[in-house]
Amino acid sequence: MMLAGGLVMPQLLTSCGGGTGSSAAATTSKNIGLQLYSLREMVKDDGIQKVLETAAKMGYKNLEIASYDNGKMYGVAPGELKKMANDLGLKITSSHVGKAYSKEEEAEVMSWWDQAIEAHNELGVKYMVQPWMPVNDETTLDDIKMYCDYFNTVGYKTAAASIAFGYHNHDFEFRQIDGQRIYDYMLDNVSKNHVFFQMDVYWVTVGGGDPVAYMKERPDQFKTIHIKDEKEIGASGKMNFQPIFEQMQANNIKDWYVEVEQYTNNDPEASVKQSFDFLNNADYLK
Repeated sequence: MMLAGGLVMPQLLTSCGGGTGSSAAATTSKNIGLQLYSLREMVKDDGIQKVLETAAKMGYKNLEIASYDNGKMYGVAPGELKKMANDLGLKITSSHVGKAYSKEEEAEVMSWWDQAIEAHNELGVKYMVQPWMPVNDETTLDDIKMYCDYFNTVGYKTAAASIAFGYHNHDFEFRQIDGQRIYDYMLDNVSKNHVFFQMDVYWVTVGGGDPVAYMKERPDQFKTIHIKDEKEIGASGKMNFQPIFEQMQANNIKDWYVEVEQYTNNDPEASVKQSFDFLNNADYLK
């Protein structure tokens, strides 16, 4: 998910992926995941049922959603959404969901999480991932530590429902505060048993980091991955996905999701289909 300048907290939490596809793609045995934010305009225009049908037709199997609000996802009860997906051969394994935190509103925030966890437990996800945190030029390491502690508390709560809690990066986490890279500080200051990191490989690269090196150095802290490029997967020539997937396989990372935020021809379906085909045809992706 893109935050304007990496600084603005969105009201609607999201990330990306989706598509329509050929019969050849639909028969793939590859477990290619999708963040439904990629088809956000289709959700608005045609509804979630059409988006799920499109994703299944293309050949995607593993979904991450991004539309939790007041006990529902895409305006649908979690049990109903789960059945809609399962009926199409899809499995919803993850959700982007989150809440801003302040000590003054702690009770309200934690009550919000209790409801969200109950809904996601009914949906049957393995992961709940917060895809942003507030960072600006005034942010201090104490502010980052406060969020690390907050994420720890949420992670304890989700663990009680057998759901892992994670944090999804952008590029702003690769700026430095007092000589320390925010991303590394977070990795060092969360409870590793209760907070994992969902690496967005594109934003890590844009921020000046090395996705493969992070996975090698901290194999236990990355459970899920966002596969992203500037636009369609593989189209920019800026991302070398082969070593990324090879390291993911070495780390036994099973759940990952295509994320497409921008579209060459302003055609989300075509862009996400192109992304699927690139990965489906990649020899290094088993």
